[in-house]
This record gives sequence, structure tokens and C-alpha cells, in this order.
Amino acid sequence: MKKLLLLCSLLLSVGRADELSDILSSNKNLLFDYEFQSNTAQSDLLENAWINPIMLQYSKNFSEQFGDQTVITQSFSIGIDQPIFRSGGIYYAIKYAQALRGENKTQILLKKREMIGQAVKLLFEMKKLKITLKKQELLIENDLIDIRQKKESYDQGLLESSFLDQAILKHSQDKTRHLESEILLMELEKNFALISDKDPKKLKLPKLKLLTAAQYKGSNLELIRDNLRVQEKKYNAKMTWAKYLPTISLQGRYTDADLNPLFASPNSSLNEQYFTYGFSISMPINLNMFSDTEVAKVAHLKSQTQVLDRKNAIDEEYTLVQRKIRVIDKKIQLAKKDEKLYKRLYRSTKDLEKVGEKTSFDTAMMHNSLQVRKLDQKIYYLDKQIELIGLYAKVANAS
Repeated sequence: MKKLLLLCSLLLSVGRADELSDILSSNKNLLFDYEFQSNTAQSDLLENAWINPIMLQYSKNFSEQFGDQTVITQSFSIGIDQPIFRSGGIYYAIKYAQALRGENKTQILLKKREMIGQAVKLLFEMKKLKITLKKQELLIENDLIDIRQKKESYDQGLLESSFLDQAILKHSQDKTRHLESEILLMELEKNFALISDKDPKKLKLPKLKLLTAAQYKGSNLELIRDNLRVQEKKYNAKMTWAKYLPTISLQGRYTDADLNPLFASPNSSLNEQYFTYGFSISMPINLNMFSDTEVAKVAHLKSQTQVLDRKNAIDEEYTLVQRKIRVIDKKIQLAKKDEKLYKRLYRSTKDLEKVGEKTSFDTAMMHNSLQVRKLDQKIYYLDKQIELIGLYAKVANAS
């Protein structure tokens, strides 16, 4: 019981922490609101399902039994047939409804956060692609310089045509990649527009940091949902068993009815208005009882095993992202070392240009190469953010 209350309190804190939900379009947010409202209404209906309705009945009868006279009789009644004891079944039915409410709410929250994560990931990917386009433009500039230099050497008979052909081919390939990147950017913008009505150029990207393993596991929505599912299956198993045990019900009816003319004598002691009440004890005998309860019991055991499996999956997911981050950090460090090297080469080439040993094209190529390695660092940083958003999308209280 304490565990269930803890999980429910986590869910409430999750609902307050969805700060990134503004990135979704108003229609998407409205659809999620409808899902939450539907879950609440269905849960309330299920939680009160054990309460039987009060039956109101009115009837009017016409009888031609008594000669030529048509006798009209009217009747009005209010009746209840309400179980008050089901060997614990009522209690477990209420707890089952509450656990199912929490489970479904967590599932909706998870769907919403995953969509938010998808939108943020698209923002990162669009920014990464725009930087990649700048990088490709620098490479294309270098290709053109390389072609010009090789053409001059070829015209002077200092270079074979195959080297010039390779330079032209590389330029064509880089140009093709640039065009493909432009198409991919269009697709990303289209995908973003499907889930958000915001202008991606005006949105500020979050700066994500690697969560601790305890944070990721402790607030993981998938694990919270699965734990609530264990509670739901447990109460369902108890509820299934209880429905085959004795049930005590109270019955009561108030009737206001015209008396039948046959009994409506002056000395009759019959009342037009009267109460009937009592109680009943019932217990079903069903050959499928043990099979039914066994199915519910196995479903509970299965849900417990799924929690263990989920914990293992969460650990593996976190470890994988952690390893990827380490590799990306190494790539950033290598790019920084290359940047320092290209800075020295750029200064050296610029000095050699001044004394006539290098051309302005050599200096431009070196400068472009330096800028490429700077852009690579930005691309790698965005690669880290894209990996991290996969964790944040599944975690409560993370924005």
C-alpha cells in the first residue's frame, strides 16, 4: 500500500514538471488533455462499479376483466439490490480501479514526454544539419580550390589527369551530399511541424546533462507504469478470487400502487403504499473458478517478472548511452587537437604566403579546414544532446 501511494505521489509531481510541453502544438496538447480526462472518467466509473443503480419503475395497466368496465391501475416503485459484502471483493475492486487509473495515467504521461522528446530531438537534428551544411560548403570551397590547383598543374604537364579527375569527382560527391542534406532538412522541418506549431528558429534548445543512474532509474516512467501494473494485477487476482466467495446483499423496495378491485373491499387491510425489504446470501458454483483465478494469478506473476526485466533494460539503456557519451567526448577532444594543429598550420601557411612560398588559395584551404574542425565539435556536442534526450524523454521531473 505504501509503495502504491509513493508511486501515485510521483505521478502527481510528474504532471507538474512537464515544462517542455509548450513545444507541442495546441492540438497535440488538447488530445493529451482529452486522454487524461477520459482516463479519469473511466477510472471513476470503474471505481464505483460495485454500487448498483436504484431502480425507479412506473406502470399503468388497463383491464377489461370486470364486465363492460375498464379498470385502470397505476403503480410506482423504488427498489435497490445492493451487495454490501463480497468477501473483500468490493475493497479490491476499488483498489484495482485506483491502480489502473495510475497505470493508464503514467502511460499517457510517457507518450506525451516521448513526443516532447521527439520534438526536441528534431530541433537538435535540424541544428546539427544546418551546421553540417556549413561544413559541406567549406569542403566544396576546398574542392574548387583543389580543382583549380590541379588543373594548373595538369596544364603545365606536372600532374596526371587521374588526379584532376579524382578532385572533380570529390567535388561532385560533396555537392551531392550537400543537396541531400538540404532535402533531409526539409523532411525534418516537416516532421517537426506535424507535432509542433512553434517556429523552430525562435525556440531555445535546452542544455542537457547526463543524469545519474539513480535519477534515470528512480523516475523512469516505464518502470513506474510497470510497478503500478503489478499492483493492478495483484488486486485483479484478489478480486477474481473474491467473486467466487459468499456475497451478502440488501434488498429494499417502496411501492405505491392501486389495489386490484378484487381485493379492494372496505374491510381489506391491504395498503396501497408499503415497503418490502430483506437480505440475501449468494455464492456461485462455477467449474471454471480455478482456471479463472489461476489466469489472474499468472498475470500477476508475469507483471512482477516484467518489472525485473524492465529494471535490467533500464540499466542497459543507461550504460549504452553512457558509453556513447564517452566515445563522443573522445571525438570532441580529437577535434580540439586537430583545431590546434590547423591553427598552427594556418598561421604558418599565411606567413609563407607573405614571402611568396604559398598562394592565397593554400591559405584559404587551410582556413576552411580549421573551420571544419570547429564545426565538427559543434556537431559532436549535438550528437551528445541527441543521445541524452532519449533518456530525458522517459524520465519524470526532467525538462
